[in-house]
Amino acid sequence: MPDTGTAGRRKAYRRGHHGEWLAALALMLKGYRILARRYRTRLGEIDLIARRGDLVLIVEVKARRSLIEAMEAIARESERRIEGAADLWLVRQPDYGRLSVRFDMVAVLPRRWPVHVENIFQGRN
Repeated sequence: MPDTGTAGRRKAYRRGHHGEWLAALALMLKGYRILARRYRTRLGEIDLIARRGDLVLIVEVKARRSLIEAMEAIARESERRIEGAADLWLVRQPDYGRLSVRFDMVAVLPRRWPVHVENIFQGRN
């Protein structure tokens, strides 16, 4: 039976922070600059926002046992929440008109380097 008490939540929180740290490291090694971690808005939260040139990545980090499980963990409802939060972040950027945005995922898997999946979903047009 999973631990749903305070200790279980604390462990999940630490696991999430560790996964986001690994994902950020993997992206930085690919030349991206991390602009925000756990960016919160009234519409939702973005795990990581990264940038390289005029390309901005809106990144969902998923720690799962397999890549398939991580990819399946992003439901349509999550996509809408992430899109809304991304819209709020983007309109606050002074160079908004120049930016290209992509929605990516980084899967943090046991005993493996994080897997960066580009274009995990397409944002609104």
